[in-house]
Amino acid sequence: MTAAQVALLGIVLLLWEVAADRYWVNPMLTSRPSQIWRTLVSMASSGSLWMHLGVTLRETLAGFAIGMALGLGVAIALWWWPALAAVLDPYLVVLNALPKIALGPIFYIWLGHTLSVYGMAVAISVVVTIVMLHAGFSEVEANQVLVMRTFGATRGQILRKVVIPSSLPTVMAALKVNIGLTLVGVIVGEFLSARAGLGYLIIYGGQVFQMQLVMTSVVILAVISALLYLAVTWAERLVSRLLHLPMRS
Repeated sequence: MTAAQVALLGIVLLLWEVAADRYWVNPMLTSRPSQIWRTLVSMASSGSLWMHLGVTLRETLAGFAIGMALGLGVAIALWWWPALAAVLDPYLVVLNALPKIALGPIFYIWLGHTLSVYGMAVAISVVVTIVMLHAGFSEVEANQVLVMRTFGATRGQILRKVVIPSSLPTVMAALKVNIGLTLVGVIVGEFLSARAGLGYLIIYGGQVFQMQLVMTSVVILAVISALLYLAVTWAERLVSRLLHLPMRS
């Protein structure tokens, strides 16, 4: 399977290179793999690649941590106070449906060109995290909670010993979703206000019509997305083995 996937990627890259070389497509608009490689090597040797890559990764990991922590905290509060969950449910639905890019100018005015990127990253991921985790907490088997209450367990003990352990597969699924959404938020934030990062490079490359810079940044983002997803998947497998949890597909 892996060999077939690698072969498919190689065929796509070869066709792309041939199409640009023979002008089946305009290389000024699509760039080409060899030009992307040269741009990548040039940026790496000059150090600009590592600077922009470091900015995007730092923003992504910070936004991911903040979004998960905030989402987990709010989901626990909603589980703890069902009346609060009933009041906030329609607002969460609206916030989840709201196009988050509309918040970009607001974050820029409130937070400035640097912190607004973090604001976009958290805004795009946190509502989905809250909804997923609260749904997971609410689906914990009622009989398990009833048994704990019968033995005099407090609400905090039920949360620590039943609800969170039973919801770990949902938490891991939320991690997978959140890492991708956070990266999307970072790139959107960099489009709107950043002065560094891969999103900034894409916007700058489009403005000066350097498609090789745009495509190189997109390729780097694809690699980052795959690596971050694999890291979360590896963490999920590790936790599942340690706690003997079923794996989600």
